[in-house]
Amino acid sequence: MSGQLPGSMGALRRRGIIILTYVLAAMELTCLFMQFSIIPYLSRTLGLDSVAFGYLQTTFGVLSLLGGPVFGRFADQCGARAALSLSFLAASALYLLLAASCSPALPGVFLLFASRLPAALMHTLPAAQMVITDLTAPAERPAALGRLGLCFGVGMIFGSLLGGTLSTKYGIQCPAIVALVVTLLGAVLSFTCVPVTTKEASVQSAHQGGTKPSVFDLKAITRLLLLPSVLPVFLVKVISGFPSGLFLVMFSIISMDFFQLEAAQAGYLMSFFGVLQMVIQGLVIGRLSTRFPEEALLRSSVLVFAAVGLGMALMSNVLHFCFLMPALVFSLCTLNVVTDSMLTKAVSASDTGTMLGLCASVHPLTRTLGPTLGGLLYRSYGVSIFGHVQFMVNLLVLLVLWRKPLSQKRDKAQ
Repeated sequence: MSGQLPGSMGALRRRGIIILTYVLAAMELTCLFMQFSIIPYLSRTLGLDSVAFGYLQTTFGVLSLLGGPVFGRFADQCGARAALSLSFLAASALYLLLAASCSPALPGVFLLFASRLPAALMHTLPAAQMVITDLTAPAERPAALGRLGLCFGVGMIFGSLLGGTLSTKYGIQCPAIVALVVTLLGAVLSFTCVPVTTKEASVQSAHQGGTKPSVFDLKAITRLLLLPSVLPVFLVKVISGFPSGLFLVMFSIISMDFFQLEAAQAGYLMSFFGVLQMVIQGLVIGRLSTRFPEEALLRSSVLVFAAVGLGMALMSNVLHFCFLMPALVFSLCTLNVVTDSMLTKAVSASDTGTMLGLCASVHPLTRTLGPTLGGLLYRSYGVSIFGHVQFMVNLLVLLVLWRKPLSQKRDKAQ
């Protein structure tokens, strides 16, 4: 077998690659949430205060932010096998350093900060999105990308549960070691079972002909982002989702201070969030995408965002938030899936990985700016400010979309 996936290959082969991609994404996300569940306790054990912990989180966010577009370009040029294998190897390096930082015989704080460095190349989810984008028809793409929400939900629920259970029973080093083994297995599966490329033969031949552009060609990445059919959708993705991202970044503090929840109760709430994400992104959005245009779904997500923001500005206890959570999760999932689908359709097949890499940088941007900005807003104005900001921002976005539909902008660009 050549490792290629030409257009003549049967649908069964394509379906098998897509299923494997979902499994690999679920494995990586489970390990990622296992790490998230132990990092606060490990940093406290190593003597880090809240400021140093903030630096640690910011380092992770900045490296993910900078590495996303470059990794996406690497995936476009080197193929699915290389991209997924590199991502899992980078994750293995992170968990190896994380496990080493738990050892009292080694410089724990230095190794903990060093473990953030491989985050620049840990982008299994964008690589999985690229594979699914390459192997699905445009009409099927929103549903196929939406099913990755099942993987995200599985990772959030099982990763959080495993991280807490393993660290309690076998020590804080155990989740990192388990994650190391799982990611090494993921690297082996990626290298042996994933085809060299999932792009069409015509796209590959275009890549191979002429001078091969550099992976670090920032001008090419910027030119792609500034395309008239790309920039408006990307701005909606960033601006509309940023206020809710601020709230979620601050959620651990809000759950303790405002909702007065204990750690276990906060964990149950996040599990509820994960279940909602699995159901909505894995089952609901796919059905909606077959009945309604993508732009209508995008407008509906922005409208619901605004309504949820108004509710968040008025909520006073955790029960109110539980009622708002399904609508919040619907907006987040719809915004992410629909914009990812629209953006991959707006660029050529040879640039889908780069585009998804840019999309993957949106969440690290929120994690980078969120702790500082969210902390200032929360300290100065309380929880209600997040609802007010979300309502006003999304109301403005909705008015812009109503007056200047994205379809008109794409028509003008063409």
